Amino acid sequence: MNILTIDTGTTNTRVTVWRHEAAVAHAARQVGVRDTAITGNATTLQAGVRATIEAALDKAHLGMDAVDLVLASGMITSNVGLHEIPHLLAPVSRRELGAGMQQALIPEVCNKPIWFVPGVRNPVENIGLHNCEAMDMMRGEEVETIALIERLAITEPAVVILPGSHSKFVHLDASQHITGCVTTLAGELLHVITHNTILAGSLDSDFASEIDEEMLLAGARSASHIGLGRACFTVRTLDQFTIYERNARANFLLGAVLGADLLTLKNSSAIRMSPGTQFIVTGKPILREALGLLVRGDDFFSGKVTITRDDQQADLAGFGAIAVARERGLLSTTGKR
Repeated sequence: MNILTIDTGTTNTRVTVWRHEAAVAHAARQVGVRDTAITGNATTLQAGVRATIEAALDKAHLGMDAVDLVLASGMITSNVGLHEIPHLLAPVSRRELGAGMQQALIPEVCNKPIWFVPGVRNPVENIGLHNCEAMDMMRGEEVETIALIERLAITEPAVVILPGSHSKFVHLDASQHITGCVTTLAGELLHVITHNTILAGSLDSDFASEIDEEMLLAGARSASHIGLGRACFTVRTLDQFTIYERNARANFLLGAVLGADLLTLKNSSAIRMSPGTQFIVTGKPILREALGLLVRGDDFFSGKVTITRDDQQADLAGFGAIAVARERGLLSTTGKR
């Protein structure tokens, strides 16, 4: 059975070809829902997704006629995507995600119907200043979380950490239902601070190349005690008046930004986690290592910390979309090749 999965975010689209549920080809393009927001129409997004599909199929030496099932997840289901689906209200199970899938034929993208996986939002109503912090939402991270549940055989309450431009923290209960999430701008903040502030000179406009545990933990402590803004400026002080090298200073900044995220977990009303909740940490190797050290080094958190391997977090969106489609019954009812 040949399956095509589409993962579209704000700026990028990734397409994977699967044969018997094993990934055999990938393609990616810098096109996403931001293009729709800028242009006011979906033409650029449609063309970009179509080109990414064609590139992936070409690598797999397949034509569209050989594809049995097309799945899509991520921001592609938003109001600036290709087929809008309202968020499902947490808590949400894998079965409910499957039941919420919708099918649409979009000839500008491909000649096969596409099954879209809905996103999930926190159960907050009548939103105002009094409760807006409790509100959060995801499109794409829900299928990545489902993939990790299956690959890691998660059976206990957990917080899944999905770092990126917008870092996402997804909470699971004991039944592996997604009960909510909380989002930060950690990745974007780190990028902007490193490249577009007075600290660029102190960091050579580059991120930490390897972990310096002492400086990482020091940065996190600083952010928790004196605030992120002041902790960030400390990087310049370290450059001007101490012997700490560039990578050490970059670690201090990384610790400050990620430490602020841990402060969010402790205090946000968007998810309710207990100190003993286990952590599942994904992301680029240096981010996985840094987050693992920060969680283990924080007296508030006492739960097990699992750092995923590269193979465990490979193709998460596509793998999760297939798992949801299987729950819906789409794999068993679609013709096999």
